[in-house]
Amino acid sequence: MSCLVRSSRTASARPLRRLTQTVCAVVLVAAVAACGSSGGTTSSTQHGPATATLADTNPVPIGSAPHPVLPVTVHSFDGSAVTVTDASRIVAVDQYGTLAQTVWALGLGANLVGRSTSAAFPAAKDVPSVAGGSGSINIEAVAAQRPSVFLTDTVSATPTLRDQLGALGITVVYFDPARTLAGVGPQIQAVAAALGVPRAGTALAQRTQHEIDSAIAAVPKQSPAPKIAFLYLRSTAITMMAGPSFGSHALITALGGTDAGQAAGITEPFTAITSESMISANPDVFLVMSDGLASVGGVAGLAKIPGVAQTDAGRNQRVIDMADAVLLSFGPNTGRILTALSHALYNTPA
Repeated sequence: MSCLVRSSRTASARPLRRLTQTVCAVVLVAAVAACGSSGGTTSSTQHGPATATLADTNPVPIGSAPHPVLPVTVHSFDGSAVTVTDASRIVAVDQYGTLAQTVWALGLGANLVGRSTSAAFPAAKDVPSVAGGSGSINIEAVAAQRPSVFLTDTVSATPTLRDQLGALGITVVYFDPARTLAGVGPQIQAVAAALGVPRAGTALAQRTQHEIDSAIAAVPKQSPAPKIAFLYLRSTAITMMAGPSFGSHALITALGGTDAGQAAGITEPFTAITSESMISANPDVFLVMSDGLASVGGVAGLAKIPGVAQTDAGRNQRVIDMADAVLLSFGPNTGRILTALSHALYNTPA
């Protein structure tokens, strides 16, 4: 900005010159303030992809190994009452590795003898895998580990598998498969109760909730809120956008964003991407799992999916990815996950 004031040697021009200089100074200060401050918000458009990472994906134990107090009878999510008498050999399986992470964070990692491949944190690398990353359970592999208790959910264990587990006489406790921030603490406590370590469960749930609250409080305020679309990608054959009933919705809202799927009127957990649906949603940011992004050829391949290149996110190549085994785990690492996503989304220092 520049202000031009013609010089004059006449005394009568001096008041006008002073007034003009004052106005220019006021306008300049206002312009600088408008550029450099937005009342604690940020409105600049970010460009380019970013990967959200955790320096250490291992769940941090809440303390030394607790001593389970058993037997205990708990309410299983399948509606049954289950009595657990022994927690010395635990198999924990679900699609995102949450149950195994929780067992580890409770301090019972030494008792874990089976997991799904999605429980991919380094500390558990030597624990045998008894299920695929999608939670698909190998009943023979489970039986081979001679579990004293098997922890899973009602999605990973199909009705047929439930019958097979029952026929083998394995003690099974089922948990809620829903992915919500509000459910993180209660699920931790439910797992702890089933393993006879409720005090460790209370402490872990409190610590995790504190980390979640702190992460949410630290999220930068942006106006307008970024519109974020969670995409599920598995090669170009499976390209879907999530709606508000999928777990990604909780992450998006915690990050101060608007769920693009919800804004586009999606009511199911997922809907197949079409040019029309993508352009209608017009997200500012795509949130994806890293392996899914790689399966379509990275950011360049994503741009070839119908409608993506016509969105603001596509034009700006604004893609945030995070490891499949981390992003949707909704377990004891949730606070750190939100912090990492926030840094990637808002380009703030870690």
